Amino acid sequence: MNIFYTPDISGKAYTLNETESKHCIRVLRMRQGDMLTLVDGQGGWFKAEITDPNPKRCGVVVKEETRDFQKRDFYLHIAIAPTKNNDRFEWFLEKATEIGVDEITPLLCEHSERKKIKPERLEKVVVSAMKQSLKAYLPRLNNLTNFETFLNTDFEGSKFIAHCEEDMPREHLFSLIELKQKVLILIGPEGDFSPSEIALANQKGYRQITLGESRLRTETAGVVATQIANLVNEINGV
Repeated sequence: MNIFYTPDISGKAYTLNETESKHCIRVLRMRQGDMLTLVDGQGGWFKAEITDPNPKRCGVVVKEETRDFQKRDFYLHIAIAPTKNNDRFEWFLEKATEIGVDEITPLLCEHSERKKIKPERLEKVVVSAMKQSLKAYLPRLNNLTNFETFLNTDFEGSKFIAHCEEDMPREHLFSLIELKQKVLILIGPEGDFSPSEIALANQKGYRQITLGESRLRTETAGVVATQIANLVNEINGV
């Protein structure tokens, strides 16, 4: 199935941007009359037919339209410190999007080794993963945000902070997530959250959690947290 990202689609007739047009006509060698799938990142899923196979401005006409395609009944926000190795952070973004996440906030923490990110590059990774996993919703990718600043933002839902401090009481995330709820999970950098950051999160209403007995890399912890939240809702929501 060939899927193309069309965030500004409206009406029946639409022209793919130059990047998507080139991929459609030059790479995939699609022709006039061929069918393709369009997604707008907001739940819109469209079946369309190529009317003008122009490699720079490919014209299509929508034949079928579905709104709220595979809309989920819960909300997951992962706030995570970008890894020193950018490839690993991109891997997290890709896998979390494939599994299912609604919002991602890169965090700047006390022990962070990466203090800058490239939003445009990361957005491309998320868009590609959305298309690859046949989803119609594009996760919201926020700017890099200071940890303390982030804690001061409002969130109406269950809030958790994952860390590796064994002398602090923690519960497994799997046992705490409730069905059809809004969930926010904090994942720290390679050096973990500092004790002062954990204490501050506690003051802000975050519950301390563990993701299992193994010590996980940052990007792995992010993926595991994403999978646990989805698994709880999928299994118990049947």
